Amino acid sequence: MRLEVRLTNRSPRSVGPFALTVVPFQDHQNGVHNYDLHGAVSFVGSSTFYLDAVQPAGQAACLGALLFLYTGDFFLRVRVQEDSTSKELPPSWFCLPSVHVRALEGQA
Repeated sequence: MRLEVRLTNRSPRSVGPFALTVVPFQDHQNGVHNYDLHGAVSFVGSSTFYLDAVQPAGQAACLGALLFLYTGDFFLRVRVQEDSTSKELPPSWFCLPSVHVRALEGQA
């Protein structure tokens, strides 16, 4: 599965540097999240993207890919962490909603 995460800076000043990490997990619907998916999900490339800065009204895109080795329902948590000493990013950047992915059996 191709993965593209786009960030848009709507603030009046440049933000960054920061790291964007994609963390796959399964939700067992009982409050338990399984993050140990080494045998079920594999990243093609890296799961963490480093961005220097995003200019005002500018965008940055992080491109990657995931390989699902089994069918099922998975979720992707996108985390943004500042890579600098100044803490100027708004809290909403750090709590992006999870993305639901349903991996289905491929057609031959």
